[in-house]
This record gives sequence, C-alpha cells and structure tokens, in this order.
Amino acid sequence: LAVKDPTAVERANLLNMAKLSIKGLIESALSFGRTLDSDYPPLQQFFVVMEHCLKHGLKVRKSFLSYNKTIWGPLELVEKLYPEAEEIAASVRDLPGLKTPLGRARAWLRLALMQKKMADYLRCLIIQRDLLSEFYEYHALMMEEEGAVIVGLLVGLNVIDANLCVKGEDLDSQVGVIDFSMYLKSDDDIGGKERDEQIAAILDQKNYVEELNRQLNSTVSSLHARVDSLEKSNTKLIEELAIAKNNIIKLQEENHQLRSENTLILMKTQHHLEVTKVDVEAELQTYKHSRQGLDEMYNEARRQLREESQLRQDMENELVVQVSMKHEIELAMKLLEKDIHEKQDALIGLRQQLDEVKAINMEMYQKLQVSEDAMKEKNEIIGRLEDKTNQINATMKQLEQRLQQAEKAQMEAENEDEKLKQEYVNKSESLQKEFSQKEKQLLQLETDLKIEKEWRQTLEDDLQKEKETVSHLQAETQEITNLKKDFLKLQEKNKQLKRICQDQEAALEELASKLSESKLKIEDIKEANKALQGQVWLKDKEATHCKLCEKEFSLSKRKHHCRNCGEIFCNACSDNELPLPSSPKPVRVCDSCHAMLIQQCSSTVP
Repeated sequence: LAVKDPTAVERANLLNMAKLSIKGLIESALSFGRTLDSDYPPLQQFFVVMEHCLKHGLKVRKSFLSYNKTIWGPLELVEKLYPEAEEIAASVRDLPGLKTPLGRARAWLRLALMQKKMADYLRCLIIQRDLLSEFYEYHALMMEEEGAVIVGLLVGLNVIDANLCVKGEDLDSQVGVIDFSMYLKSDDDIGGKERDEQIAAILDQKNYVEELNRQLNSTVSSLHARVDSLEKSNTKLIEELAIAKNNIIKLQEENHQLRSENTLILMKTQHHLEVTKVDVEAELQTYKHSRQGLDEMYNEARRQLREESQLRQDMENELVVQVSMKHEIELAMKLLEKDIHEKQDALIGLRQQLDEVKAINMEMYQKLQVSEDAMKEKNEIIGRLEDKTNQINATMKQLEQRLQQAEKAQMEAENEDEKLKQEYVNKSESLQKEFSQKEKQLLQLETDLKIEKEWRQTLEDDLQKEKETVSHLQAETQEITNLKKDFLKLQEKNKQLKRICQDQEAALEELASKLSESKLKIEDIKEANKALQGQVWLKDKEATHCKLCEKEFSLSKRKHHCRNCGEIFCNACSDNELPLPSSPKPVRVCDSCHAMLIQQCSSTVP
C-alpha cells in the first residue's frame, strides 16, 4: 500500500469536521427556533473547529521571549483587503478584557459571524495567496483547495442569527477541544432524514433570496444614481433648447433684415454702375490725353535726378578731402608740441613762430566769421524760398563762389604751414650751431629762463584755447554739411513746386482756350436760335435714320435731339463735346447749330 501524505490527511479530516459542525449548527439553530447565544454548545464547537482550521500549517513567529504561533496575524490582514472589516478590527482592539492575540482572533470570529460576513472576509484572504504565504506553510489548509471549500460552506451560516456578548467573556483562557460525541449518529437521526432534506431546501431558498436581495439593492442604487444624472442632463438640455430657440428667432430676424438690406444694396449698386459706366468712358478719353504729358514730365524729372546725384557725389568727395586736410593739420600740431618739450633752448625762436601761428589763427577765425555770416544769409534765403523762388539760382552761384574762396584760403593756409615748418627746421639747425658759441652766456640766460617758463605756461594755455577753437570749428563744419543737405532738399522741393506751377499754368491756358471756344459757339447758337425760331421738332417715330450718316437707329446707335434746330443724330455722329462752366462734364453739341443735344428716351420730344 502507498503511504499517504500526513498533511493531506489532516486537511481532509479538518474539512470533514468543518462540514459536520456547520451542518449540525444550521440544523440545531433551525430546530431551536430563536437567536443563538454564546453558551449554545454547537456554536462553541463551531468556533473550536474554525480555530483548528486556521491554525493548520501556521508558521512559527520568533519573538524576544519565546516562539509565537497565533491566527491573529492573517485575520488582521482582512482590514487592509476589505474596508468594511475596519470596524471589527477597531472594536476588537478596544475591548478591555483581551490580552492575548488568540483572544482577539476569537472575538474577531464571533463579531464576523454576527455581521454574517465571515465567508466574505475569509474569501478575501484566500484570494491573496502571496500575503498568506508569510503566515502559512505551502501545505496549509488555507493555502489549498480545502480552504475554498470551507469558505463556500460558511456562506450557509448567513441563515443563523447570533447574539453574542464578547465584552464580558474570558476568551484568552478557553481550551479548544473538539467534542466528537455531538457528531455521532443515532436511531433518531436516521428517521429524520426527510426533515433534514426539507430544512436544506428551505435554507437554499433563503440563501437564494438573500443573494437576490443584495443584487437588487445594488441595481436599485445604481438606477437611482442614473435617474439623478438623467434628470440633471434633462434640465440642462431644456435650458439649452430654450436658448437655441431664442437664438434661432434672433437669427431669422437678422436674416430678414440682411435680405432687405441686400436688395437695397443691389438696387443702389446697379444704379451706381450705370452712372459709373458713363463716367468711366469720359475719364478714359481724358486719361489718354494726360498720359502723354505725364510721360514727358517723368523723363525730364529722371534726367534732373541723375544730374543732382552727380552733383551730390562731387560735394561728398570735396568734404572727404577737407576732412583729410584737417587730420593732417592736427598731426602737425602734435609734432610742434613734441618739439617744444624736447627743445627748451629754442623758446625764443618758437615764441616768434607762435606769434605768427596766432596771426594765422586769427585770420582763420575771421574767415570762419565770414563763413558764418554767409551761412546766416543762407538761412534767411531758405526762409524766403516760398516767396522768392526766382532768386535761388543767383544765391546758389554766390554761395558756390564763396565756397571756392574758402577752399582757396584753406590751401593758402596749408602752404603757409609748410613754409613755417621749413623755416623752423632751418632755424633749429642754426640754433644748434650757435649753442656751442653761447655756452659762456648761460649765467645771463638763467634769469631769462625763469621768465621763459612763465611765458611757456601762458603759451600752453593759449594752445589749449586753440585746441578748443579747432574742435569748435570741426563742429561748425559738420553743421555746414548738414545745412548743405537741407539746402539740397529745399532745391528738390523748389523744383517740385515749379513743376506744379507749370502744370497749373498749362491747365489754365487750356481752360481759357476752351472757354473762348465755348463763348464763340454760344454766340453761334444764339444766332442760329434767332434764325430757326418757329420750327417744329420731328416726332420720334418718324425719325428712323440718322441725318448725317443715314444709318438706322438701334440699341447701340441711340437718338440724340438738338434742342435748338430739332434735328436727330446718332451717338456716333454727335461726338462733338464742349466743356461748359455750368456742367461738370463735357456736353454733346449739334453739328449744324452747335446747340446742346438731348438723349431721347421717350417716344416723342416736346
């Protein structure tokens, strides 16, 4: 015979004992016919069997004093897995008489039975095998299929109503021993099988009804939530519908208004197009005549622009030359200062040269004053440009002559500076030769040196003043260049004004010629009116052909009546137009009497 696994035998025995205890408890409770107390023997045996089932395969936990092996650890996990179990765990911890974990576990089982949720709590534990492996061995009853069978059997206990007092009961010191005498069969038990079957059927029906009640409660709560959401959405939709209806009414009113406005705009645009067609034909003819004159004016302006650009380039080149000359003058001044520091013995000769330089600077300052006066005159001329456009050419020539004179003066000043440099070199050589001869006169010259030092300080002050004047002159030259640019701009404006004046004079001449012609034609019309008095106009139906070209009238060849002689012409033959002072547009004129023609729209002409 094959040897069986002892753990499997233990699991099978515990499963059978759980079946017997649960079955006996249900049968006795139904026969007892009232709520069960904690002193009821089958109920006490049921709790003992459950303790043995939960303790099977439990791992030993080490502590500081001894080894610990309790079922409170896995039962405490239910609080984390099933949120409704928090109340049981909190009430078990708050019980004052419980001191051991085993007592807390027994109290927990009793409270779970009273809530009729023991099967639900243990089912959560069995599902989480990973968490149970920390407390149970792999061969334990709770880790195998027998645990799931026991949980299924515990569902039947929901039929029982238990009223247990946990607070005053001593749960820590109870001894868990199974009483097998309660589960042995007797003759009475064999005779009551039919009654047991009926009881089992009733219990099954009760369990089915309770499960249906739970499902219906959950569906009712979900339906209530859906009804609330649907009512809210319905109210929102009703409000949106009312708003949409109002918007539709407003949009319809706006649509009617826009359609009426559209019809008015179409009528106006059609009328405006008919008017503009006539105006465009007249403007095209005037544009063709004016375009030729504008092309000629454009060519002349382009030629003048080229000439002015060339003149401007020449002036810019001259300004660049002047700036380079000023830089050379500054370098020469720096060299003179160095020579003064190096050659103290030649102060007497330098004093004379400095006097000459002062004289030259005074001459330059006078020339600058002259140029300032000329610039003032230019400013006055610029202010009077609007009134005196004819005098600008003459003043321009005078300014050019003065600029040439200023350039000549600058060239002369540069030549004089070069001559002074040469003289200074010659004098320095002669002074070096005389220096060897005048060593004996050093004692006499010491007193002169003190005086010369004082003179040197005065000369340095003069040099600083001269530097300031040079910087001032540079600023004035920049102002002169700016004035030149402004002057060129004013010249361009003057030319534009001249062009406008010429155009206006030409237009006045044309108007005068046309007015003279119109006066002559008016006189001719008056004479023709005197000669043609008493004549009768032709009817529109009788006139079918033009009098001049003898072609038949049509939509393209419209009828035009002469208001003086009554003759009828087509629009091609009556192209003679005359500008009148009373009408803004030229008027068609009769070829015979030169009277104003009328376009015929009705059948007869009065």
